[in-house]
Amino acid sequence: MGETVTQSETAQSYGTQQYVNKLLGAFLGIAVIGWGASVFLTAVHFWALPLPSGIEPEGSMAVITSAWAYVGPVPLALLGAGYYATMIVLGGLWLETKHELLGTGIFAITLGGLGASAYFVSLQLGVIGAICPFCMISAAATTSLFAIEVIVKHLGGGRVAPPISSTRIWPPLIVATISITVVAMYGLTLAPIPGV
Repeated sequence: MGETVTQSETAQSYGTQQYVNKLLGAFLGIAVIGWGASVFLTAVHFWALPLPSGIEPEGSMAVITSAWAYVGPVPLALLGAGYYATMIVLGGLWLETKHELLGTGIFAITLGGLGASAYFVSLQLGVIGAICPFCMISAAATTSLFAIEVIVKHLGGGRVAPPISSTRIWPPLIVATISITVVAMYGLTLAPIPGV
């Protein structure tokens, strides 16, 4: 009887291990998507703004050109890109090492990102009165990152799963990050930006 329980526990433990690693992989994929949205918005700030005089911004451009889209002279999108770059690097290290300090740091950072996203979405819905789809992609990505963090913590943290070899993490992660950056830059040339 004890042998059966041990086999059952082992099978359940193995399932949890695989599930945690898949969640951490999803974390990285979502961080790359958030990076792409932030890079696109940053590119709009640096290469398409300011709009020519006489053009009244509407929709997402009203959000991107609003006073709330900047911290001093720095576009929030650039800060978002920094946030996602941090999540990509820390998430990759966490998947590779399973160090608890990385999990704790990521939890704190994603909690801050969740609060900031909630604030920015409330500004779009209330004060600005317009929605930026790429901002909403970023907000959804941040919310998903935090949700994955909570689920992984509930399952026992990253340490319950075996570390993944760096050769299985970093090459695909670098290729994905570069690819989405290229797509975001190309997307800028296709975007219907007034006056450009």
